[in-house]
Amino acid sequence: MTDAAFAAIPLIVQKLGPKQIAFVVRDLEAATRQWWDLLRIGPWTAWEYTPEILKDMTYKGAPARFGLKHALAWKDGVQFELVEPTTGPSFFSDQLASSGEGLNHIGIHVMENHAEAVAELEAAGFTRLQSARGFGGDGSGAFVYFTSPKLNGLVLELISPPATRRTPLFVYPEEAK
Repeated sequence: MTDAAFAAIPLIVQKLGPKQIAFVVRDLEAATRQWWDLLRIGPWTAWEYTPEILKDMTYKGAPARFGLKHALAWKDGVQFELVEPTTGPSFFSDQLASSGEGLNHIGIHVMENHAEAVAELEAAGFTRLQSARGFGGDGSGAFVYFTSPKLNGLVLELISPPATRRTPLFVYPEEAK
């Protein structure tokens, strides 16, 4: 990568680096079984976030109401995420309608100063696609998805993990609890 190209990448991305690879799916439960059976990635822990749980939701620059189910699993230091959109407009639903299931975004865990990291990407010309907060059991946690011509079509998520998790929707395989 040239020095000019590297300088165009915001410091938050350079400093923290991607930690998560996410895929959009039509059926979350079936996808967790498939990933476990074929790739032995898991165990998967799944949650559902409805418009009643999520706060300050935006989609393409406007207030929105959306819901989703997602499952997380770790493998070799990488967090894998599967996302099934459930209600309202979202860039997850957009992908399913336009190109189907598949790679959706990479995520960066921002443990401190999430708002500053968001501001840094916006100042660097990244466009906010979708965002929400409050998905943790205590109302903590936030996520913001960005796109940029600098990313060649890839979506980048800045994740502020919640301090506590809600009760899972399911764990697969079950014996992994």
